[in-house]
Amino acid sequence: MEHRMGFLTEEIEELKKRGIYSPTQTTLDTPQVPEAVVNGKKVVVMCSNNYLGLTVHPKLKEAALKATEEWGVGAGAVRPIIGTMRLHVELEERLAKFKGTESSLVFVAGIAANRGTIQALVPTAEDAVISDELNHASIIDGVRLTKARRFIYKHNDMDDLERCLKEAQGARRIMIITDGVFSMDGDIAPLPEIADLADKYGAFTMVDDAHASGVLGKNGSGTVSHYNLKGRWDIQMGTLSKGIGVLGGYIAGPKYLTDFLRYHARPFLFSTAHPPAVAAACTAAIDLLESEEGQKLIDRLWDNTRYFQGKLRELGFDLWKTQTPITPLIIGGDEKTAKFSRRLWEEGVMGTAIVYPTVPRGTERIRFIVTAAHTKEQLDFAIEKIEKVGREFAVI
Repeated sequence: MEHRMGFLTEEIEELKKRGIYSPTQTTLDTPQVPEAVVNGKKVVVMCSNNYLGLTVHPKLKEAALKATEEWGVGAGAVRPIIGTMRLHVELEERLAKFKGTESSLVFVAGIAANRGTIQALVPTAEDAVISDELNHASIIDGVRLTKARRFIYKHNDMDDLERCLKEAQGARRIMIITDGVFSMDGDIAPLPEIADLADKYGAFTMVDDAHASGVLGKNGSGTVSHYNLKGRWDIQMGTLSKGIGVLGGYIAGPKYLTDFLRYHARPFLFSTAHPPAVAAACTAAIDLLESEEGQKLIDRLWDNTRYFQGKLRELGFDLWKTQTPITPLIIGGDEKTAKFSRRLWEEGVMGTAIVYPTVPRGTERIRFIVTAAHTKEQLDFAIEKIEKVGREFAVI
């Protein structure tokens, strides 16, 4: 008898036809560092979100070990039931100060922060949510969870955003939401122009700063700081698992926002808080970012970015419209992009293929991410291998 879930094997066969299926998952045998052992092979990792190399920083490890010794390995239950450990309170206070807001609320992950906040703030059919067409999947999921009217504007197109705002007039609440740094293209949203339109049409604003955290703004505090928009932007979402190097997501804004979310954001209400080690390590990371050492790491991140991207552009590679360490190398075609990635792997460089539907057809790519932890020697090695494979595939 055919298995009732046989349709899954059909879906896997489709992935195989597209040339993007791998029978085994990628397994690291070392910490998340620029030169790692992955699936038993030593490679230069060029696809990590570990922008500042903080995953293995001694100060973060020390904070995590100390917290585990003093507080244990778990929080015990959801915060509304068991209460909130002092470590979590301290983290939220530090985050609010870091982001220049009155308050913050930490979620178990960035995807939970987006889903919970969007769903809670524009829940009814009388509301409207307006989203950039290239927003992250977690924003798309959050929008799908609402009953609000949905408007999608062309990427970073302010005329089209204004069109959506005009069509949304009469709604009970209007939310505009955008990525700060777009995770696949690496470009930055025009927050000042969005804020102007929000003021004009009575909307409130939310930015997903996952890929701006630790990268843009004062001490890496994000795009609102980058544009000097304090007091003009309503909601900042950030991650604790990329530039911060640990785990989690958060919402920063006025206290009445976080007070509201504590009672209405379902991922917060129904998820156990982070282990004490995570909270302590995140606090240590924020302390580090606001120090001289942290600024040196951010400066090195940008030095490495300019070096790596400059060399690839000199070779003739198309890096799309990036403005950040996210480096999309456009290949085109699912199978070709997957084969390109596998050849890089054979040459000792780990660069992941990104294909449809994550990116539009025709823009399939290898998304490289430069970090502060990469040495010039590692970057030169990667550039040499990327050039070699690029010529094999007639990309340059």
